[in-house]
Amino acid sequence: MRAIIVCLLWAYAVCSLAATDADYRPVPGGVLISALSLDGSHIPVLIAPFAMRAMPVTVRDYIAFLDKHPEWRRDRVSSLYASKDYLASWTAALTPGPTFDPQQAITEVSWFAARAYCASEAARLPSWYQWEFAATGAHRTDVNGQADREESILQTLLARTGHRPGKVGLNPGNPYGLHDMNTLVWEWVDDYEAMFVNADARDPDQSNLLQLCGGAALAFENHADYPLMMRVAALSAMKPTDASGNIGFRCVRDIKQGNTP
Repeated sequence: MRAIIVCLLWAYAVCSLAATDADYRPVPGGVLISALSLDGSHIPVLIAPFAMRAMPVTVRDYIAFLDKHPEWRRDRVSSLYASKDYLASWTAALTPGPTFDPQQAITEVSWFAARAYCASEAARLPSWYQWEFAATGAHRTDVNGQADREESILQTLLARTGHRPGKVGLNPGNPYGLHDMNTLVWEWVDDYEAMFVNADARDPDQSNLLQLCGGAALAFENHADYPLMMRVAALSAMKPTDASGNIGFRCVRDIKQGNTP
């Protein structure tokens, strides 16, 4: 009986929120000198204009996705695409439970599941450079040396350690209108597998490149950028089938000339 009541309450909570299209905000693009370099090179990267979800995908969003794509329910998803940690805290396949808020950021989803969700919105996961460019929140060619910003992010991250992520959008957006960048959850990126793991992302026996190379393939321009180091550590510890309670995602769309997101 209690389970039935919980399911009914969740259905009411989700349905009482009017279904709207996801809010994508345009990011004009520009030149980025990444704080993270591969093989020690810090070559400027040209970022084409794109549109990004203003907020991370929420629990409510993901329930709607599962309803339309039941193959991604935790009781049906293939082990090739999600581990046992996938939505592990949910009380049932379509019921997160009474301690979850519909508007909190979804976590415990694999990289494969995040990609499938974005595809359902005619979108994709951002590249590492797109995410980094958007997170700076301004037209900047160099994201290094921002001591005050990095300290603020670090303190926010430390304060939420051990806690389930809260509701999205409670804090002001950055100059691009993007909320919760860096401060609510770590976020999957599309080229994650190319940066951190070996070629076949579905093979659980493939070695993590950071471990294999002793971290030699990656270099940090600013060795005091602890939030970046924490983000790299969080993602590099994951296989694409893995899921974590502190890793969520948001999606991007390409902007073609003459089109709006």
